[in-house]
Amino acid sequence: MNKDTSLAYALELDQQDELSRFRESFHIPKHTDGTNSIYFCGNSLGLQPKATKDQLNQELEDWANLGVEGHFHAKNPWMPYHEFLTKNMATIVGAHPHEVVIMNTLTTNLHLMMVSFYRPTPKRFKIIIEADAFPSDRYAVASQASFHGYDPNLAIIEWKPRKGEHTPHLEDLKDLLDTNKDEIALVMVGAVNYYTGQFFNLKEITQLGHQHGALVGFDCAHGAGNVDLRLHDSGADFAVWCTYKYLNSGPGSLGGCFVHERHAQNNELPRFTGWWGHNKETRFKMRDDFEPIYGAEGWQLSNPPILSMAAVKTSLELFNEAGFHNLRNKSIQLTNYLEFLLTQINSDRISIITPTQSNQRGCQLSLDVKNADKSLFESISARGVIADWREPDVIRIAPVPLYNNYEDCWKFVNILKEEM
Repeated sequence: MNKDTSLAYALELDQQDELSRFRESFHIPKHTDGTNSIYFCGNSLGLQPKATKDQLNQELEDWANLGVEGHFHAKNPWMPYHEFLTKNMATIVGAHPHEVVIMNTLTTNLHLMMVSFYRPTPKRFKIIIEADAFPSDRYAVASQASFHGYDPNLAIIEWKPRKGEHTPHLEDLKDLLDTNKDEIALVMVGAVNYYTGQFFNLKEITQLGHQHGALVGFDCAHGAGNVDLRLHDSGADFAVWCTYKYLNSGPGSLGGCFVHERHAQNNELPRFTGWWGHNKETRFKMRDDFEPIYGAEGWQLSNPPILSMAAVKTSLELFNEAGFHNLRNKSIQLTNYLEFLLTQINSDRISIITPTQSNQRGCQLSLDVKNADKSLFESISARGVIADWREPDVIRIAPVPLYNNYEDCWKFVNILKEEM
């Protein structure tokens, strides 16, 4: 496949792409010249599905016409609304439906999970995170350590890349666990690192953590809708993610949560509770002691925000129609093609720091720019490329299989070459 750098070849690949029709399901931002931008920023905010407006309008109409009765008589009744999302979401993250719930936002869910799964003792209180974790993750684990009375500088252990490298090795995580032996309470890493795009082996990390007596969780913000997470098979204790990146639910929209089924009936686990996590049969009796719902739903706090969930529902239906396996296959081919084109530039001004193996990355490629020169990013932006600059020296580009195509990749690389 990756032997031809012509535009004609890119167009031929698009003609052969059975998923190409889904591009028309999204609004693509326009450049100042009126043409479609090259939108490679779905790893930060996914594009809006055209059907989202109709779905939102449906809920607004039902609210206007039914008022509170919409909880039971809306076209999509609000009372069980979050349940309409569960099956499709579980398919995407590789879990059983009872292990998944859409609720709250990402870091809120991370804190709720650590209430249950970070239970430090004077001997076992340390948390392993990747060295370049997303700042919110670092803030969350540091504040949890402080809340329990531990110095974050002592409690947090960083899993670092080796000198001169950008991505950490699994062997070094094993060494950290061996060195700290009975002191690790929790291993909590990003399933896909936001900066480098590295996709970690969740199953092996979980096995290592459990072998050393630690619990294991993942922030899947950059993984959900992007890579094959297989959360249930990984054995992870919990995972959290957002839905506004690859899952196209709109800025600041809801998050998702996974709790492995082995914890589904463990009522001894401490948790912060709210009425929406209580037994559905007696929820409205109002006087009963808290009785958690089986599975991840038992961690819910409040009734769901329907307008935000409407946008999530729309996007998940597109994923279901396309088939996540099909999307992942296209993603591998599309990203491999983009990588090939980039390697043909033959310039020492940029280098790809994302792993080359498709099983170690999603669609994101991170380009390290020599001398942290942001002018290159600014110049491609001026020509209609919507990408992402991350300090100190990386341009992140993400060809999303639902709405990007091979022509986008070709155009981007040619703009990049010309601006270099």
